[in-house]
Parts: sequence; C-alpha cells; structure tokens
Amino acid sequence: MAVPRSLRGREAPAAPGRVPPGQYVTQGFPVLSAGPTPRTPLAGWTFTVRGVVGEPVSWDWEGFRALPRETVTVDIHCVTTWSKLDTTWTGVSLDTLLQAARPGGGFVRAFSDGGYTTNLPLDDVTGGKAWIVDEYEGEPLDPEHGGPARLLVPHLYFWKSAKWVRGLDVRSADAPGFWESYGYHNYGDPWREQRYAGD
Repeated sequence: MAVPRSLRGREAPAAPGRVPPGQYVTQGFPVLSAGPTPRTPLAGWTFTVRGVVGEPVSWDWEGFRALPRETVTVDIHCVTTWSKLDTTWTGVSLDTLLQAARPGGGFVRAFSDGGYTTNLPLDDVTGGKAWIVDEYEGEPLDPEHGGPARLLVPHLYFWKSAKWVRGLDVRSADAPGFWESYGYHNYGDPWREQRYAGD
C-alpha cells in the first residue's frame, strides 16, 4: 500500500536491524483512521474484560487511573510502511487487567468506540508485551491518536494497537477483527511483513 507524501512528514534513514523490512522512519506521527474520531467523555468511559473469564471486571476512568502504571519506550510500525522510533507511553499493563478477570481462553478481541475490533492471541498481550495507554510523551493521549486510551502492542503492526479501546473479549477460539475481515493478515508481524492475508 502506497503512503501519500502528505502523511509521511520528514523521513529519516532506517537504523540497521531496528526497522522491519519495507518500512521508513518518520519524525511525524501520521493519523490514519477508518472513520470519524470518537470523543468519549471521561465521565462515561469504562474498560471491561469479559468473555471466557473467571469473573468479568470493569473500571471507570478514576479506577483505571488508580491501577499500577508503567511508562515504556518502544518503536511502533504501521502497516502503511512508516515506523516511529523511541515513542514513550504511560498506562496499565494488560497483565494487571487480565489477572483481575482470570482469563480462561487463549485469544482476545479488543473492542473500541466506533465499532472497531482487532484480534490477538492471549500470549501476545501478556508477559509485559501490551498496555492500555492514556499518555503519549508525558501528555494525555489526543483523540486523533486513540485517546482517551488505546491498546499498545508494539511488536505487531500498529493496527493491532486499537484506538479508543473500551475492553477485551476473552475467547476460546480466534475470530478476525475489523481489518482482518477485510484482508489484512490475522497476526501482523512487521518483521515477517505480514501485512495481508497470505503474506
């Protein structure tokens, strides 16, 4: 998929061994969305873990913000071929959120305001690999980038890091999410260039 020059911003040479094949490094932060940007008031925001769990759990905004928080610096890679290095995010590890629900299935399906979904193996969102983040570079996460909170799964293509996330369905069987249903790869490993089904 070609990326319009208007989305590229300033490009930089890829650091050897740090950027997956077919990617360029951007200093900007392109905004790509499938629809309008939801704007959920914090007073009505919740995050829920449900499905194949020992006990469904839900947090309102204050409860979520009171959970143990982590700040991580990671590289992110978009399927449209841009990579952004050394991005810093703050939020709550999915290990913390899932532990409270006691998942009994091997897959999760993230769901978001606006109807967006994406699917992931449970192993790819546990063990310190994924977070629900509400701050970027020390500031509240802008709605255009998924605020008030988004999923962050930096080792997969960035469409797996669902914007405007509101919860996880824990599942015993995998099922494709929004982009996966339209032909994107079911897993999305940037190092294997898993952009589309069959890659």
